[in-house]
Amino acid sequence: MDILACPMCRNFPLKLHVFQSESRYSVEEATRCELYCSYHDGLIDELEETRCRECYSVEITDGLLTCPKCGRWYAIIDEIPIMLPDNLRDRKRESEFINKWSGKIPPDVLKMVSRE
Repeated sequence: MDILACPMCRNFPLKLHVFQSESRYSVEEATRCELYCSYHDGLIDELEETRCRECYSVEITDGLLTCPKCGRWYAIIDEIPIMLPDNLRDRKRESEFINKWSGKIPPDVLKMVSRE
């Protein structure tokens, strides 16, 4: 998350919505994010505390990235953020994702999806 930006408007940071995650391994010494901590939803310089070990021991399997600037959204499916420009997006796969996770998707994203 510390390096991901919107491929359309290049906005950073993106907002992370975790739908499903797994604890993968324990981390003895975690690397800190340089600019932005998605786990705490804030810029590193502005955070009073971080729990990097805890964050780095979790693998997000399904979720959503949203761009607060342009409003686009990108699915995280099977641990992979699908961040393609509009003309390369797989609408069928996105529709299946929306149907599966509709109860956890923020209302503003669902509203935008219904307009597409």
